Amino acid sequence: MTEVSEAKSSRKAIILVLVAALGYFVDLYDLIIFAIVRTDSLKAIGVAAENIREEGVFIMDMQMGGLLLGGILWGIIGDKFGRIKVLFGSIILYSLANIANAFVQDVTTYGVVRFIAGIGLAGELGAGVTLVTETLSKKNRGWGTTIVATIGLFGAVVAALVGQENWRHAYLTGGGLGIVLLLLRIGTFESGMFKNIAGKNVSKGNMLMLFNDWGRFKKYICCILIGSPLWFVVGILVTQAPEFGKELGATEVLVAGTGVMFTYIGISIGDIFAGLLSQLTRSRKLAMLIFQLLSVVTVVIYLTSKGITPDKFKWVCLAMGFCVGYWATFITIAAEQFGTNIRSTVATTVPNFIRGALIPINFAFDAFVSNYGMVTSGLIMMFILTGIALFALSQLKESFSKDLDYVEEDAEAGVLA
Repeated sequence: MTEVSEAKSSRKAIILVLVAALGYFVDLYDLIIFAIVRTDSLKAIGVAAENIREEGVFIMDMQMGGLLLGGILWGIIGDKFGRIKVLFGSIILYSLANIANAFVQDVTTYGVVRFIAGIGLAGELGAGVTLVTETLSKKNRGWGTTIVATIGLFGAVVAALVGQENWRHAYLTGGGLGIVLLLLRIGTFESGMFKNIAGKNVSKGNMLMLFNDWGRFKKYICCILIGSPLWFVVGILVTQAPEFGKELGATEVLVAGTGVMFTYIGISIGDIFAGLLSQLTRSRKLAMLIFQLLSVVTVVIYLTSKGITPDKFKWVCLAMGFCVGYWATFITIAAEQFGTNIRSTVATTVPNFIRGALIPINFAFDAFVSNYGMVTSGLIMMFILTGIALFALSQLKESFSKDLDYVEEDAEAGVLA
């Protein structure tokens, strides 16, 4: 390859990483905005104060249900028809849904629109990570996904800032950002690995392949389980901060939007350090192990902080966010575990199944709350989820230097790699 072609290839790769990062920025803004405006928006459409938590859980579950469905749909589309089509289709859907969210007047409509938004939001990250991991070299793909996640996670910070002003404007802003991003996407290029198998007799986007082989199924489930503590911290411990603060005897009402902002600042910083650690040690598993153990420590500090002040809450959220800042690392692990013909399906469904796991996690948490209260239940759930995650991590092979240019064999269909 000539110096000119190498330079051109490098520029295209840099542009791809930046566009994927901006895509995740908008994606996460729209994903987290409900957590920011939950209380204000529900009050505005007439929900009584004592029903805000219950109705909020309903709407969040609707959004997570959309993520589950969308993760499957977009993952299959990405493997069958290309990663670029997912990037365009998903952003159109969630942008329009977020604009519609600015005009809801009742809880049912709110939930339905968040469900549609969830379907759209499900495709962005998985397709972006798949493109980056398949385009960059072995030694650089970890840096690429770290940049995507780090820049993207600041979308939550912007959501927290915008959401504090006016909840309807916050949704309109999210939809507008999506439309702008759609224009930036023009000119992005498809994965070379996907192009190489486009005309071959290979089973592509067949989700059944993840279930008809024990080895693949085990890897797939483990990839999901290793990320479950992260979403518990964000989706419950921080999002329901006002309720936790009340039980802890907080000096003032803890603001969930503030907590989310500081948590995601921490996650963004943590993602940089987790990516750096995995690159320096050449081990993604070691980075995950260290960060997961540290996350338990910070959650214990949070849930034992009697009389917590708003200032201490901010610092604790920053620390918890930093210690669950392994989002990019764990998604990279998932993408590296599987062949090109189902890589998009895996990389798209895994993060969304983790987000969607908030539904059963909420159910289990509420069951504990009725007997032990919120604080004790939070500790119980964190220890359980982390224990499961660490066991799942031990079952996965190190993938740092793995060659990704291969396909999986569909034994049932008789299609060979």
